[in-house]
Formats: sequence, structure tokens, C-alpha cells
Amino acid sequence: MKHSRAAIRYAKAVLSLSLELKKADTINEDMQSIASTMEGSKELQIMLSSPVIKSKIKKSALLAVFKNLDKISISLIDQLIENKRLPILSQIAKQYILIYDLHKGSEVAKVTTAIPLTKALEEKILIKVKEIVGKKVSIVNIIDPSIIGGFILRVGDKQFDASITGKMNNLRREFEHNHYVPKL
Repeated sequence: MKHSRAAIRYAKAVLSLSLELKKADTINEDMQSIASTMEGSKELQIMLSSPVIKSKIKKSALLAVFKNLDKISISLIDQLIENKRLPILSQIAKQYILIYDLHKGSEVAKVTTAIPLTKALEEKILIKVKEIVGKKVSIVNIIDPSIIGGFILRVGDKQFDASITGKMNNLRREFEHNHYVPKL
């Protein structure tokens, strides 16, 4: 939890600086690259968290992986090294993207489904979410077979659970509350 608070603070500071220098779009591209690359590379995450690997080597590795980073992004890496916070770089990148989207008046809707959404269904969901939220919205489809069917929609701090697993859990809680649970 404390790491996420720190990540939010760093992300806000980077966004503030990038807006001041009129480089917010460029930094957003850097942060998207960092977030997606680190999400897909456990080795990179382990390397950044390792107390054995020296900071110079970590920085060299990051600059080799992310060749075209802006000076602001490189300064962020330097600051994280100095403050011994390099392991939260991925969290900072994700927080920056969220804060940047909010600044631009856009939100990300996360739709969790048991199977991938079709393009037609994704477009229908996008239209409905735009009506509800009243902002520009993009959709991220998360696949989770454990929800069995239906979907879970998250936009900002709001969640709508129309999954079969969610409905079964609600039914179970209702039975427990009304003492209808059969004894085995």
C-alpha cells in the first residue's frame, strides 16, 4: 500500500513537470512503454528489485531497454535510484498513465470477461460506458475464466458485477443471511 502511495506522488510530480515543460504526451508514451515492457518481463522486475545488482547496472539496463526516453523520464529513473525506489518504476508508470488520462478528460473502463470480447460487443460496451460516464473512455478487456460468464465492469472507483460467479456469491450470502444454508 505504501508503495502505491509513493507511486502516485511520483506520477503526479512527473505529470506536473511534464505539463509545465509541455511534454506530457511524450512522457505518456514513455510511461506506456515502461509499463507494458515491465508487465511482460518478470526478469526486469526482479533485476530492479535486487539489492545485489548495483544501481549503475540497473540504470544501464533500463537505458538499453528503453532507448528513446525523454530527459524527464531519465531524471525520474535517476531520482528513483537516489531514493532507492527503483522497484516501483512500473507502478509509477501505470499511475502516470491513469492520472494523464484523467487530466485529458478520458477514463479507462476495465471489462473482465471469461472469454475475449468481440469487436461488436466492445463497441456496444464503449457506447454505454460513454453515456454513463460522460467522458471519453477506452476499454481494456481482462480475461478471467473463473467468472464463468457475464462480465465485471470497472470505471474509476465504480464497479458493476454481472458475472455468474458474482451472482452465485450474492445468492450464497443471501442464503447464509437468511439461515437457508443446508447442513452437510
